[in-house]
Amino acid sequence: MILTNDEEISKKINSAVFPGLQGGPLMHAIAGKAAGFGEALKDEFKLYTKNVVLNAKSLSKTLISRGVNVISGGTDNHIVLVDLRKQMISGNLCEEALERSGIACNKNGVPFDKTSPTVTSGIRLGSSAATTRGLKENDFVDLGNLISDVILGFEKNVSNKKIEKIVNKEIVKICKKFPIYFGV
Repeated sequence: MILTNDEEISKKINSAVFPGLQGGPLMHAIAGKAAGFGEALKDEFKLYTKNVVLNAKSLSKTLISRGVNVISGGTDNHIVLVDLRKQMISGNLCEEALERSGIACNKNGVPFDKTSPTVTSGIRLGSSAATTRGLKENDFVDLGNLISDVILGFEKNVSNKKIEKIVNKEIVKICKKFPIYFGV
């Protein structure tokens, strides 16, 4: 999405993008975008986005302190990109191990990655969903330690199922403490 109040830039972008690169305005999505923009104008959203970044920073610091390589030595946004080459773990296998542990992430390429996009040498962790559930910086320290346990539990690119089960039990406790829907 590109936003500008410069009419000259707007004309250039419109002629470059539509109709060649983009289709119609997708009328079914306009209301959702309007609602999202309305939310973004609220002070609560500014606090939420601040917490998303603080939580990602807490997660990255914890991973680094445990010996997990975070690309760029940390983060300035909601994403933490982990390079698994030092542990000799493929991104796809780490993604699967974390999923079994109750932690969602994505396999992701890293700079100078020589593995295929279906395998990768890294994972991408985001802080938005857990922040939405209400987790704070200290909770992301706990998450970082649990993620590190799974990553550091690998041996010769094979995950440790015992650690996955222990981590999964802890993740279930966290999910119960911070439910998606209150009263459920």
